[in-house]
Amino acid sequence: MADHKDLLDILRQTDGYLSGEELSRQLGVTRAAVWKKIEQLRQEGYEIDSVTRRGYRLTGIPDSISEAEVRANLSGKGTFGCHIVSLPSVDSTNEEAKRQGDAGAPHGSVFVADEQTGGKGRLGRRWVSAPGSGLWFSILLRPDVLPSEITGITLLSAVAVCRGIHALTGCDARIKWPNDVVIGTKKVCGILTELSAEMEHVHYLIPGIGINTNNGAFPPELSDRATSLKIETGQDVRRAVLLGKILEEFEDLYNRYGVSSFPEEYCSLCVSLGRPVSLTRGGRKLTGIAAGIAPDGALLVQTQEGEKIAVTSGEVVVQGFYGENCNGNYF
Repeated sequence: MADHKDLLDILRQTDGYLSGEELSRQLGVTRAAVWKKIEQLRQEGYEIDSVTRRGYRLTGIPDSISEAEVRANLSGKGTFGCHIVSLPSVDSTNEEAKRQGDAGAPHGSVFVADEQTGGKGRLGRRWVSAPGSGLWFSILLRPDVLPSEITGITLLSAVAVCRGIHALTGCDARIKWPNDVVIGTKKVCGILTELSAEMEHVHYLIPGIGINTNNGAFPPELSDRATSLKIETGQDVRRAVLLGKILEEFEDLYNRYGVSSFPEEYCSLCVSLGRPVSLTRGGRKLTGIAAGIAPDGALLVQTQEGEKIAVTSGEVVVQGFYGENCNGNYF
């Protein structure tokens, strides 16, 4: 027997009203069953208008990250989103992806949650992701490469996020090397990539992405460092629509670049380049200018002492932006 998701699909594809009789015929159920399914959808937040002798019409869609909503916003042509796991609450979407990756979940699986209770970030930082405030998701990848060849995936993910945000909202999202997305000088997104591998084999690779979507405000200690798409646009953002756009951009980039290189577009989006930076290396504080991005994704810094160094990890503070002790969106 058809479930209420089948009814939702029919209503999505219809501009006007559909009578209960016609819905009953298409679904192969009774009129009473149609009414029951309508009520189920209403309880989930869908707005459905009903008019005597005309029938039912879908008039409003909730900000839901259910599997049905995510699928409805995918092109349906690609690998990413072939397997979708949507959870009301989870410790971390990366942790869920690892659990299911160990259990055999396929390449391209997507794990998304309304709330994270144990989100984590670089250097073990913790972040609690409140229900409905953001888009928290992870993508499971199974590339056929050596562990040393996955250098481009975090940078590629950042480009996909920038593209998706711009396509949906028009916001000029850019990248603070290597894994933060900013609007202006404030952070709107963080990315953390994790790996399970042996010496010569990658079991799986997981980029985890967290985006501030519908936060109306931040605590005083974060207000000068963090922003959201709602703050920037003045409007609520439907998270499933944003996720669909990012996954489509991600697939396009992944098919072209894989995990071992990154789009040239990254450099044009990177706000770190050309700016004064400071970092600590070997216990010594260095200052210089961010001069470029190496083929392996490292940040090239021209120090005040005239030395050119490649920074692959650690704390890099970019002048004019928040410091790396910011408690932004981490996984």
